[in-house]
Amino acid sequence: MSPFGVFALAVLAFAIVLVYSGIKTVPQGMEYTVERFGRYTRTLKPGLAIIVPFFDRIGARQTMQEVVLDVPSQEIITKDNAMVTVDGVLFFQVLDAAKASYEVRNLDSAVLNLTMTNLRTVMGSMDLDELLSQRDAINARLLTVVDAATHPWGVKITRVEIRDIQPPRDLVDSMARQMKAERERRALILEAEGLRQSAILRAEGEKQSAILQADGKKEAAFREAEARVRLAEAEATATRVVSEAIAGGSVQAVNYFIAQRYVDALKGFAASPNQKILFMPMESTGILGALGGIAELAKDSFAGAPANQARPSAPPRRTDPPPAPPSAPPTGGPWATPES
Repeated sequence: MSPFGVFALAVLAFAIVLVYSGIKTVPQGMEYTVERFGRYTRTLKPGLAIIVPFFDRIGARQTMQEVVLDVPSQEIITKDNAMVTVDGVLFFQVLDAAKASYEVRNLDSAVLNLTMTNLRTVMGSMDLDELLSQRDAINARLLTVVDAATHPWGVKITRVEIRDIQPPRDLVDSMARQMKAERERRALILEAEGLRQSAILRAEGEKQSAILQADGKKEAAFREAEARVRLAEAEATATRVVSEAIAGGSVQAVNYFIAQRYVDALKGFAASPNQKILFMPMESTGILGALGGIAELAKDSFAGAPANQARPSAPPRRTDPPPAPPSAPPTGGPWATPES
């Protein structure tokens, strides 16, 4: 081969090497830093990029995807001197490839150790009950602290989660007994409160019942008094009518008045709860005469006032002798009859 051919071949090979070293392809989710004579100049984004061969070189290759780190288990002493074992998980993402490459060495280890240190600080300042009941608050505090510490590194802490908290076994048993005692105390309090409310409601019911009963008795007394007044008025009216009839010369009215009182007296004797034998007096035939007088009085009433005014001078007709007043019943003899 001629010297010219060898030179041309060498030039072609050099050009191929030059092109290959100057053209770079950055995959998606990655960023490359470019260094010129060892100094950072720029960052290559995903896609095709060109650098100056022999002058520029790729410094660091950083992933821009979110990275997950497991926080290993570690023992932490809480504020109330309880020993607990805690582990978790951390999520972070690189936002600035240059800072993540040149501001810190071994980024994953740095973020992990920073998280573990702050985990001891945050959880060590809390009581055991707070650790077990405020896990979200612990995650939020850890996220704020670690994100602020890693911000100069061009890293964003997206999430910090406490995965497990394991207190000692004897402490777990004590907490279980404490929880049981607390629940029993609450149950007793609720039961006492229920009994108190029941007593209050029962007392309110009895109070309302007493008020209603008093109102009912008051109303009944008022009605009874009103009935007595009306009965007295009726008695007065009846007495007045009978008196007017007697003044008008009607003997039947007298007979009606006496017979009514006589029958009421006999009814009172018959209604006595202790009597077993009722004595009828011999003058009981006077009741029939009184009833006859009532019939005559009714006949005169239906006949009308003009018929009575036609005979003002005629003496009143007397069909039967007036009934004698009731006498004391005999204590024995043939007049005694047993009550059916």
